[in-house]
Amino acid sequence: MTLQAPETKVVDKKKVACDGGGPATGHPRVWLTIPDDQGWVECPYCDTRYVLAEGASAH
Repeated sequence: MTLQAPETKVVDKKKVACDGGGPATGHPRVWLTIPDDQGWVECPYCDTRYVLAEGASAH
C-alpha cells in the first residue's frame, strides 16, 4: 500500500527549498535536489513532493 504525499508541487528547477510553508506549520529550511532518474523528491520533514515539470531543464 502506497500513501500519497500530503502536497505535490510542480517545479521548473532541480534544486528546491522547503520550509514547510509558515511559522505555525513550518520546519527548518532544507534544500532538496531532484534526482535525474526519479524526477521527484520528497521533503524529509513535511513529505511535500516536488516534481520536475515536463520539459523543464534537468540542469
